[in-house]
Amino acid sequence: MKILVLNGSPTRDGNTVALVNAFKEGAESNGHEVTVLDVAHKKVNGCMSCGYCHGAGNGKCAQKDDMQEIYPHLMEAEMIVFASPIYYFTMSAQLEAVIQRFYAINHPPKAKYTALLLSSYSPDVYTGAIAQYKDMIGYMGMTDRGIVTADNSTNKTPTKLAEARELGASL
Repeated sequence: MKILVLNGSPTRDGNTVALVNAFKEGAESNGHEVTVLDVAHKKVNGCMSCGYCHGAGNGKCAQKDDMQEIYPHLMEAEMIVFASPIYYFTMSAQLEAVIQRFYAINHPPKAKYTALLLSSYSPDVYTGAIAQYKDMIGYMGMTDRGIVTADNSTNKTPTKLAEARELGASL
């Protein structure tokens, strides 16, 4: 299966990246092809609501930013993994910009499955991001394969990394 991980963490060696790497290791051990895009380091603007993509653009966004590098991966992915730190109750702004730009394609056409990897320093801040994720994948007709959350007491611990690795290996 072609798995696309959208990593929304601007911290290159942080807690979210540790979850992503463990998930990737597990998924690849089971023969899956995993592509990780560090979207927090891409220049992706928010949707302008211009309507071009649903008119003359025929599914293509009018904006010519780094989202153009991401769209081909979205079109081929059979699974999308959203990975993000939680700074203030939602996924990172960088990942949110990419998610909002799904509007041009409505949803990745081949993707049937999703997963969510979240890290934070606080233990009780995931509700908003998880609710958004569940609503979003419900709209897109995708099936959740698992959610892993890690807080300051579990970030980068062998147990939490094993949980992310096992999620990847279970696919």
